[in-house]
Amino acid sequence: MKSTGIVRKIDELGRIVLPIELRRSLGIEVKDPVEIFIEGEQIILRKYKADLEKEEIKNFLVGCMAGASDKDKENLQRAIDLIK
Repeated sequence: MKSTGIVRKIDELGRIVLPIELRRSLGIEVKDPVEIFIEGEQIILRKYKADLEKEEIKNFLVGCMAGASDKDKENLQRAIDLIK
């Protein structure tokens, strides 16, 4: 893990401010969702990537179409269209 040397205090509502330099380097914009993880005694923040997960699901469904019956292909295509 890379240290940034940045220290922030938590305010009375439990909030912290992510410095603009970090947000810019990670591509985090105002109102972007951020995932929160716990690993041991560490809190890890990560920009949420729902689009990447959707793409992975879509690719999986496309792969399932190989060898599927026509009816199954139709249902898989409907699922793929819903993801878009």
